[in-house]
Amino acid sequence: MVVTNEQSGTNVHEIAEKIYRISTPVAIEGAGDFSFNQYLVVDDDPLLFHTGPRGMFPLVREAVASVMPVERLRWVSFSHVEADECGSLNEWLAAAPKCIPLCGTVAALVSIGDLADRAPRALADGERLPLGRHVVRWFDVPHLPHGWECGLMLEESTGTLFCGDLFTQGGTGLPPVTEGDILGPSEEFRLAMDYFSHTPQARGLLEKLAATQPRTLAVMHGSVYRGDGAKLLRALADAWTAGPA
Repeated sequence: MVVTNEQSGTNVHEIAEKIYRISTPVAIEGAGDFSFNQYLVVDDDPLLFHTGPRGMFPLVREAVASVMPVERLRWVSFSHVEADECGSLNEWLAAAPKCIPLCGTVAALVSIGDLADRAPRALADGERLPLGRHVVRWFDVPHLPHGWECGLMLEESTGTLFCGDLFTQGGTGLPPVTEGDILGPSEEFRLAMDYFSHTPQARGLLEKLAATQPRTLAVMHGSVYRGDGAKLLRALADAWTAGPA
């Protein structure tokens, strides 16, 4: 792990071949310690998944620059329209002249076509996009965990699922990557906040993701999980559909 900003604690860690987790710890008034993660895929056409909030842009840009020239960035992608997902989207488009927003068809239609300073590239459910050696695949997962336009992305060569707000863990100082339990801490956080939708499609959507057999779950808040991602996604489905304890 490399700390790229001593004051904020922003750090970079390679979680899979040429895939880097950028993480910034924060203290949120009324909510306690938390972390914001972005993921950089370095390839012929580099991709950033999540932008971080707009106010965090200088920190994330500094971290990206520690790995590759920011101007090379080709795609900026995200799960759904929310500040920590895409709040600094236009700042990235300004910093990287060839960069294009990459999102699902619903997000492109209802939000990003208007909000972004450059027209988005919309991906259909199941569509693949080569980046070079890496290939990403988009999955529509409406309301998983929230947002009509929600989608998630798998990098196929490494089995890395960029899983957005699934498995959110509170706190800071967590290891960048773990093979231990993240479901327990994430369920504790979920049940306290109730930020998941109550869609009856949840189990089917989680099974759709589990069928990809991910080996790494790149979580937006907290530690990345390395191991049997399919088993963990199905365990989340069981916990989610069981309701409150």
